Amino acid sequence: MATSTYTVTGMTCGHCVGSVTKEIGKIDGVTSVDVDLASGLVKIESAAPIADADVVAAVDEAGYEVAN
Repeated sequence: MATSTYTVTGMTCGHCVGSVTKEIGKIDGVTSVDVDLASGLVKIESAAPIADADVVAAVDEAGYEVAN
């Protein structure tokens, strides 16, 4: 089991959280996505480590950005 945390910018409401959760959840191996709207923190649990590029692409697809 692997856990990673990212900061996502631009989320302002529950719909934003849903969009980010849905797109990240599509990544192969992801077992859990926990998004905290107030802080922008996204905690991802997966069967094996996932590539940062996959997370960035999923967040981009949802219409938001991963902070550097």
